[in-house]
Amino acid sequence: MLLLNITELQKRFVDPEGKSTCVVDVPRFSIQAGQEVALRGSSGSGKTTFLHLISGILSADSGRITLDGIEMTTLSSSDRDRLRATKIGTIFQTFNLLQGYTCLENVLLGMSFGPGPDRGRARQLLERMGLANRMDYYPRQLSVGQQQRVAVARALANRPKLVLADEPTGNLDTVHAAAALRLVREICREESTALLWVSHDPTMLSQFDERLDFHELNRACAVSGIAL
Repeated sequence: MLLLNITELQKRFVDPEGKSTCVVDVPRFSIQAGQEVALRGSSGSGKTTFLHLISGILSADSGRITLDGIEMTTLSSSDRDRLRATKIGTIFQTFNLLQGYTCLENVLLGMSFGPGPDRGRARQLLERMGLANRMDYYPRQLSVGQQQRVAVARALANRPKLVLADEPTGNLDTVHAAAALRLVREICREESTALLWVSHDPTMLSQFDERLDFHELNRACAVSGIAL
């Protein structure tokens, strides 16, 4: 079943001098429910902007993004926020954890924007991430790898239809990166959640059967001469 369908998606930015630059120009892209896709991309290629358009953080200048049968490009900013909270989980390279809240509270806060806090599921996910003894710790008290696992638990907490992972293992060593990927894929498969994993790391990309090159998807890369 088709989960995400994108057609003729464009996004431009204007610099301080008034020059308009097309950063994303993707004619077609789609993901099936439960599908796992790795997207190769490097800094400056527009792939983070692409993910922000899919998640509704940014609004497109033109084109269509349909997620789970809902046309996102016609929604207001607040409606896109609600859609993202219930259907999309995002894992950022920088984690974006709230430093004044514990691990458990970070996950529960993420849930509050969706169906509502579920302490049992939050604890279960953190236990799956190997953080059973760290739930009441603050991010500053955790290793980088542990912080990343909290971010993964938060992204999966609302049982999203789609998980977007933007260089999520960029700050981890090879062993911890591989473990994080295994955990994400394991839970996504259990819940039939689609996964779009963006990376420039050949080791991570090689774990996926389906790999795409953002340079080939994005016509703006060819115009600007960006190489991945």
